[in-house]
Amino acid sequence: MLIAAVLVIFPLCMAMTATNDFLSMTIPNRLSVILVVSFLCLAPFSGLGVMDIGWHLLAGLVVFAAGFALFALRVMGGGDAKILAASAIWYGWTASTTTYFAYVGLFGGLLSVLVLLLRANANFIIVSRLPVPATMMQQKKVPYGIAIGAAAFATFPQSPMFQNIVGILPG
Repeated sequence: MLIAAVLVIFPLCMAMTATNDFLSMTIPNRLSVILVVSFLCLAPFSGLGVMDIGWHLLAGLVVFAAGFALFALRVMGGGDAKILAASAIWYGWTASTTTYFAYVGLFGGLLSVLVLLLRANANFIIVSRLPVPATMMQQKKVPYGIAIGAAAFATFPQSPMFQNIVGILPG
């Protein structure tokens, strides 16, 4: 049950993050709450010690502070800041966190270029009836949750939670 929870909860929340942000340009708070609460429930049973859990929580706190500052400067959305902080808890204060955020930046840059291209060709998108949500075309924001979700899928196998669970898999 523990293995299934670790291998399903994080990826599912990140997939829902990307999907919600794509469709509605919002990331529900409940996804961040689910990530934090599930980490706190699962971490003690997945091979992380008290100090390790503390480092994971510190990583989330640091990312939350940085995200809050970026939100205050109107550089980042509030949902993006919260989901980044909640997901950072799953990575902890490790090299995998650096890799995760590098991928967030890379995928975010590619996403931004794609969104700009879509908006520059809005008439073609409308005429050709491509399935692009109206919010994507009308708002000036970029649904960064898509990049955050993609980065999570690309790097989750490197995270301590995943590595510890793979270590206790039978066979």
